[in-house]
Amino acid sequence: MAAVGASGGSTETAGNGGGAQASSSSTAATTTTAPASSSTPSSSSVAVGAAAAAAAAVASAASSVAGPPQPAVGGSAGPGSGAAVSGGVEATAAAGGGGGGGGSAGSSSSASSASGAGGAPVSSGASESWYVALLGLAEHFRTSSPPKVRLCVHCLQAVLPRKPPARVEARTHLQLGSVLYHHTRNGEQARGHLEKAWLISQQIPQFEDVKFEAASLLSELYCQENSVDTAKPLLRKAIQISQQTPYWHCRLLFQLAQLHTLEKDLVSACDLLGVGAEYARVVGSEYTRALFLLSKGMLLLMERKLQEVHPLLTLCGQIVENWQGNPIQKESLRVFFLVLQVTHYLDAGQVKSVKPCLKQLQQCIQTISTLHDDEILPSNPADLFHWLPKEHMCVLVYLVTVMHSMQAGYLEKAQKYTDKALMQLEKLKMLDCSPILSSFQVILLEHIIMCRLVTGHKATALQEISQVCQLCQQSPRLFSNHAAQLHALLGLYCISVNCMDNAEAQFTTALRLTTHQELWAFIVTNLASVYIREGNRHQELYSLLERINPDHNFPVSSHCLRAAAFYIRGLFSFFQGRYNEAKRFLRETLKMSNAEDLNRLTACSLVLLGHIFYVLGNHRESNNMVVPAMQLASKIPDMSVQLWSSALLRDLNKACGNAIDAHEAAQMHQNFSQQLLQDHIEACSLPEHNLITWTDGPPPVQFQAQNGPTTSLASLL
Repeated sequence: MAAVGASGGSTETAGNGGGAQASSSSTAATTTTAPASSSTPSSSSVAVGAAAAAAAAVASAASSVAGPPQPAVGGSAGPGSGAAVSGGVEATAAAGGGGGGGGSAGSSSSASSASGAGGAPVSSGASESWYVALLGLAEHFRTSSPPKVRLCVHCLQAVLPRKPPARVEARTHLQLGSVLYHHTRNGEQARGHLEKAWLISQQIPQFEDVKFEAASLLSELYCQENSVDTAKPLLRKAIQISQQTPYWHCRLLFQLAQLHTLEKDLVSACDLLGVGAEYARVVGSEYTRALFLLSKGMLLLMERKLQEVHPLLTLCGQIVENWQGNPIQKESLRVFFLVLQVTHYLDAGQVKSVKPCLKQLQQCIQTISTLHDDEILPSNPADLFHWLPKEHMCVLVYLVTVMHSMQAGYLEKAQKYTDKALMQLEKLKMLDCSPILSSFQVILLEHIIMCRLVTGHKATALQEISQVCQLCQQSPRLFSNHAAQLHALLGLYCISVNCMDNAEAQFTTALRLTTHQELWAFIVTNLASVYIREGNRHQELYSLLERINPDHNFPVSSHCLRAAAFYIRGLFSFFQGRYNEAKRFLRETLKMSNAEDLNRLTACSLVLLGHIFYVLGNHRESNNMVVPAMQLASKIPDMSVQLWSSALLRDLNKACGNAIDAHEAAQMHQNFSQQLLQDHIEACSLPEHNLITWTDGPPPVQFQAQNGPTTSLASLL
């Protein structure tokens, strides 16, 4: 789910001087005789990029705060609701009968309540004191810097041989399991303690905090051990017996929905979120009802069930506006709601239509940053959730802003917000190992890579592709979610350095790895540009063009991808010498791109139309197309379109006898050519250039150094 097509592009240099872009527009030739086919535009965004963002965005740890955070649906436990046990040791019963054990280990009052609760209290004051002392020591060792986990575990283990009451025994097993799970690699021992905590706590009435914390942590551990089929019935049972405990019932529903989402069983996840929304309504928690509904809306967007999404988002908007509660919680709901709206628009390629929602989202995050994060807990235990930390929401808003800027062709703005977001991510990752941060980082890099290719910085783009590979090596799930995008990016890079065989191999690999419709359409569009460039692949090309026919049965709803498909058909007709047909397709592209401010598609269409008029001898009309194309390309900036436009302006002015203007245009063309040539040589000399041959398995760890460029430079001159 990341974002190759989503936001736009990558330019490439291709044969006969062509350079192309990959996201919202497409090819640009560099000579006056023929624009090379190159990579194409698409720029859809959300299920590729946005859904990735939203899916990543939507979730945080639906389990304990110290546990491995989940990329999840729903909300995470709010203040005081994620058990202190999850950090290691906790001796209090949860406030409100299942707030997850809010309290810290080691306080004597809480210790006595835990030790004496249930069964016979540990009889004398002296007996209580040993328990308090062991808990205090355990907490001291756990919170030391660095934590002394082994000593903490020893202190907790010392409780069990004294045969404490069932409540103390169950709680101690939970504490041991939690410490071992979060701070060691001893999964087997952690599982044993958590299973005992779950088993014992089920026999004890009014012991929800330990019972359901044990179930939650144990299911997490099962999933980590790839025992998902063991985790599901455990969570279902915990959900069944937690209906009288609103906080835990909601939290476990979120957790099971998240598990189904990770398995790509979105139907089951949506069903659970619907159950959660109705339950939250019954227990009077409109806030958590909104969280459930927004999470469901996100999954429906991922499934492309747009007829269900629209009424659901309308209902969510009404709930969010009418809910009166904690200002930060209210604004976080608004951010969630607006993120879904913005990504929905971007996924549809509606760059202009999204602007009001995006502006509201940016204002909303500014409001949140000024609010004081108070520690007052909600009176309704079902409200003890939050969507994302403020810092994560800030990065997410930067991310969707970058996506919008890429689709619209505001690449300097995209660069600016990418830099801000990556800087913020680096700070957060020093303190937070949440997987969602790595997802954000990969999606941002995917977009900035396309930006680099468009602006003529292929060497930097290649190094950033390598950086994405390294991030994916650290997480199999991350690689699984982004492998298709990674190969698509390599395909775009291959086009930019004129390695068409490698580009075809990369796009073919990407198609094999994706089931996402928008990404599929984006890849097919770019692959078609490769076949156009090669000139001898007519059978394969006709087959591809039929599958992305913008005139009827276009496979996706993206406005931008459909406009790009018209452009590719116009490009093909141009190469076939069918100029009137090419003009029809390109005018359709212009109409669509102007309607939604798709600046890169507009620039590419204008320069190709200018090239057609030049070939037909209509110099005046050609000039009327090429001049605005150059102005727009300079504003983006798009190096390939500038190169192409300057070549056309040089030849146009020569033909019209404007020697001074022709000389000026020739000088511009020479400057652009030299910049692209130097970048080409640098990129092909990097050891990472060998990535273009990787088409199977995980990304390679090491790269062999190159002796020099191995691809033709003719297209740059």
